[in-house]
Amino acid sequence: MPRLHMSRLRNRRLRHSRQRGQSAVEFALTYLALILPLTMMLYHISNMMWVWHSTSDFTRQGAQYAATHCWQPGGSNVLNYMRQNTPIMFDRDQFRDGQAEIEVSYFGRNADSGELEDYSCDGSPCSRECVPSLVRVRITNYQYAGLFSYFGLAPVAVPPFTTSMPMEGAGCSPDEETCTE
Repeated sequence: MPRLHMSRLRNRRLRHSRQRGQSAVEFALTYLALILPLTMMLYHISNMMWVWHSTSDFTRQGAQYAATHCWQPGGSNVLNYMRQNTPIMFDRDQFRDGQAEIEVSYFGRNADSGELEDYSCDGSPCSRECVPSLVRVRITNYQYAGLFSYFGLAPVAVPPFTTSMPMEGAGCSPDEETCTE
């Protein structure tokens, strides 16, 4: 009898260890097939949302800088500021190198109709005589690559970001003839 009992106990242990091995394999397959891809998807979506927010905020900062600094044809002072102060994020080199286009447009009010139209000034830039009514900063052609390039996936085209602001003095002091660049 004791031998029969030992044999049954050994068979039970063997079955139990096989079941534990099977459970480990099932967990590994479930992890690889479901949990890991979902985790990576959540990571990439979160990262893309962070870049989206950073780009939107970056556009807003550029417009605020343009509204508080002097008008220059083509917005070269604003472009230089934005390229030097790109936020820390994936693909920030696209903004610095010009792959993602940064457009700065100034608008003035038509004296007769009150409509906004492209601004131009015959006076010298950075003077009180050349202060537009509105500035618009726009980022176009930005493509979020993130970690997609490591997997051989195409980058995601991001829609344009646009921020418009009324001019806030254009950096001009009422006491001085020139304005802050």
